[in-house]
Order: sequence, then structure tokens, then C-alpha cells
Amino acid sequence: MQSPSLRTVLIFPYVALVIILAVALGALSYQAGSQAVLTVSEHLLEETVSRIGQAVDRHVVGSVATLEAAFPNGMLAPNSIEADFDDIRTRFWIATSLHMDPNNYVYYGNLEGQAIGLYRHSDQKGELRLKYIAEEHRKRFRIDGINGIPQFDSTEAKLFDPRQRPWFQAAQSSSQDIWTSVYIDFGTQDLVATRARRVLGAKAELRGVVATDMPLHALNDFIGNLDISPNGLAFIIEPDGQLIASSSSPNVKQAADGNNVRINAADSGHPLLTEIYRKIQPDLSHSLESNATRTFVFTDSLGEKIHVAYAMFQDRAGLQWINVVALPDRDFTGGISDNVKRTVVLGVIATISVVLIGLWILHWVTADLKQLSRAVNQVGSGSMEKPVNIRRNDEIGTLAKSFQAMQSRLQTDHLTSLPNRYAFEQNLNAAILKYSKIGQPFAIMFIDINDFKLINDQFGHDVGDQALIELALRLRTHVRQNDLVTRYAGDEFVVILEDVHSNEDLAPIRKNIEKALSAPLQATGPTTTCLGGAIGVAHFPDDADSAKELLIVADRNMYSHKAALKKGSNS
Repeated sequence: MQSPSLRTVLIFPYVALVIILAVALGALSYQAGSQAVLTVSEHLLEETVSRIGQAVDRHVVGSVATLEAAFPNGMLAPNSIEADFDDIRTRFWIATSLHMDPNNYVYYGNLEGQAIGLYRHSDQKGELRLKYIAEEHRKRFRIDGINGIPQFDSTEAKLFDPRQRPWFQAAQSSSQDIWTSVYIDFGTQDLVATRARRVLGAKAELRGVVATDMPLHALNDFIGNLDISPNGLAFIIEPDGQLIASSSSPNVKQAADGNNVRINAADSGHPLLTEIYRKIQPDLSHSLESNATRTFVFTDSLGEKIHVAYAMFQDRAGLQWINVVALPDRDFTGGISDNVKRTVVLGVIATISVVLIGLWILHWVTADLKQLSRAVNQVGSGSMEKPVNIRRNDEIGTLAKSFQAMQSRLQTDHLTSLPNRYAFEQNLNAAILKYSKIGQPFAIMFIDINDFKLINDQFGHDVGDQALIELALRLRTHVRQNDLVTRYAGDEFVVILEDVHSNEDLAPIRKNIEKALSAPLQATGPTTTCLGGAIGVAHFPDDADSAKELLIVADRNMYSHKAALKKGSNS
């Protein structure tokens, strides 16, 4: 047997080593990418479930506000709808103006069989549905504006008796607001839920019921337009599996008799949706903790790994819906697998062509992978304050850019583009750690915008959002360059002020911020609106030596300032 040549002896082990390194590099790339995908996908799932819960909450809050405006809690029932027609019409117009989409219909019926309802077609046009005598058929009137004179339109052919309606009967036995079962609206063929409330007389006896409809078509559109992933899906179901909304299948279908019926998740016709429902069905028979997100991973019938998150949304009126989001593993790992293959090929080519260049590329690649791996580990441990500084145009660069985009999205408030509450907590902990190393004190300033609810109430939430953006810009441009302005929650902001030794250091900064917040808002247009803000300050380490206690002190000082402002305005 001929002995191998010296060239073979020298080259073969080196080539084998480079191939092994290329394979190891591919495995490392896959492992790092998989860990990043697992962490980011979990954050994405939880964030999407939370967004769905917020959308449901907006619908529910609108229904609550509509009923409260139509018949405020504690208001006595009128002796007669006819006698109190003007007051009821005015309240109903205001109630349907609060959240016209979706709560544009509010109605009331009493034990005498009288009924009044207001359906809003637009800002200035509505339809009154009215009957004063139980035996009469309900009449419909056109109305233009809150004080418009009703113009007769038509008389309904079918006798309408409010006392026989499901919403009236359901509210009779409930001392609190109550939701009816979700049903299909006869006219629109969309799903609708009705929220109803008892209206009592002077002796706390039942006199009537007020209710408002909550059409669910907007919620279904929201779910359908969610940008999850190429093959992801989201849906909302009731505990018995009835579909409320879905991004991948309809929620109603036509039965054999021609009537539309609701669809159950078990019979949705979408294999993955049905399979996910059967996975979570055992949990739905128990009482899930409200808004607590649960996650799990399973392999579906096609052998694909699926990541799932779900949470229960419920309110005091009996609404119980489950929000579900699912992401196939291939939507994330496909690029990683391709990257592994390319990495191995590049390793072989580098071995055959230029070994030195191959070694240099190997070092270049592993350095970036190590950086990405460290960043992934930071994500896993909850620390994300440092961005991934990788500038490449290949698959690893794409993965890094995607990771950076997700990292930025998790740390940024989507409305104001300021760092969000999570980013604030990370920077606060970093500031405390920095003090332990170099002894540099700092302060935090907790800011609550005064009477911001009036902006939303008077001008609407779109103007309120613009006002928040304007206030955020003012704060960001009226602090020092190294100070960090964050949106904490709602109309609350928190500023981390570096190198602050005393109140004297803080005074000019605070004065500058107070002046900026007190200036008239451009968002409200020609109407001059000046809000100002209540400010609470806490110094580290003089006031507290932990992040939690520091926030408590700042929050308490803010409320003291708010109380002083109110006392000053009332005196």
C-alpha cells in the first residue's frame, strides 16, 4: 500500500479541520439564531396578544362610557319616556358621540312597554326609534343634530316589545352591567354583543333597561390586518370555542337553510386553527387569570413546530374572550438554515482557494456571531440597553438587523418615539450600577400632564395623541443632551437627569421643563390650551438607593406637587 504524500499529510488534516470548523460554525450560527428566534418570537407573541387585548378593551370601554352617558349610574328612571323625551334624546346623542365606531346605537325600554332608541348614521345624522304605548308599533324618525326636529320616516311592520328582548330579560336579574350572548345581526350579518344595565326607580325597583350594541366587525378587521408573520395566525374565541374574530377564517357561515350561523373553532375549516383550539381547550374549562399570557410550543400534524401564546380577557359584566396568536417556526428559522448551508459552502471554498483569507473570514464571522450570541443572551436575561453593532450585508447581517429592529421596537414607545417604560427601567438600573463604580449621583423626574383627559374629551383621541407627541418633543428638547426622556405610561413621563448633586443643580432644568409644558398646545389648533404638569423629583442616593424606592419617592412627590397645584388653582 502506497503511503500518502507529504502534501496529503499536511493538507488533509488542515482541510478536515477547516471543514470541521465550517460545520461547527454552521452549528453555532444555528444555535445562536435559534436562541435569538426563541426569545424574539416569544416577545412578539406576547406583544401581539397584548395588542389584541387592548383592542378588545377599547371596544368594551366604549360600551361602558356609552351606557354611563345615556343613563349615569344612580340616575332614576323617568316616569314616562314621553315626558322626559328631550332629556333622553340629548343624553343618547351625547352617548353615541363618545365612541361612534362601534357604539353608535343606544336604546332604552321600560316595564310599561315604552321604548326609545337612537342610531347614529354620522356626526350630524341619526335615527330615532320610538314608541310610547306598548300596543303600538315602533316609529322611526330622522334627526339632524342634537337639537334637530324629528322627521317621521316609517312605522315598523313587526311589533317591538322591549320587555321580550333578550337584553331586557338578561339585565332584569343582574345588579350590574351584563353582556348578552354574541349574536348575528339580522341587517349587517356581522357578529354583535349587547351590553345592558338596569335602570331603577325611587324605591330601587326595576323600571327599565338601557343597552348599547357593540358590533364586532371592526375587531375582526383589526385581527385580519395584524402583521404577525407570513404564516402566522391570530384569533379570538369564547370559552366554548365560538369564533369572535380570526385572521385566517370567517366567523360566520351559511347553513343549509340559508341562514347564517356562527362558526366554532373546532369546525373552522382551518387545520392549524382547529388544532391549536384543541390544544388549549382543556384550559378553557378552568378559570384563566385575566390578561395573564400563557405560551407553549407544539408540533402540528404536519410535523411543523408551532409557537403559541394566549390570554383571557374578561370584565365585570361577564365578557370572557380568549386571544390566541400562533407563529410557525419556519417563519423564523428558514433564513437561519439557509445561512448554515452557505456558511459551510464558504468554508469549503475558502479551504480550496485561499486558506489565509478563509481564516480571516472565519475570524470575522465568529466575531460577529459572538457579538450576536452575547446580545441574544442579554435578551434572554432581560438586559437590552446596548444595541447590536453589526454592519454586514449577508444573512448574519440580516439577522442582526432584524434583531436590532425588534430590540428597538421593544424599547420604543410607538406613539412618541421616546424610550418606553422598559427602556427607562434598564437605563435606571444602569445609572445605579454606574454610581456604584464612579460615585456619580443622579436624579429622576416623574412628570404627569395636568388634566390631559380634557384634551381627549374635548378634541378626541387623535388630537390627544398629537398633543402627547408635541409634549414629548418639548420634553426631549428642553433637557440637557445627556438626560434621558421616557414615556412611562399614558400621559406620564420620566426623565433621568445625570450628574445632579442637589436641588440647586436641578432648579434651572425643572424651570425649563415647566415653562415648556405650560406653553399653548399647537395640536388643539386655534383653541388656546395650556396644560402644564405635576413634577416629582427623587435624588439618588439621597432619597433612595434602589430603583423601586426611587420611583416611589418621585411618584409621591409628583402627587404632592399635583395637590399643591390644585390647591393653588382653587384658592
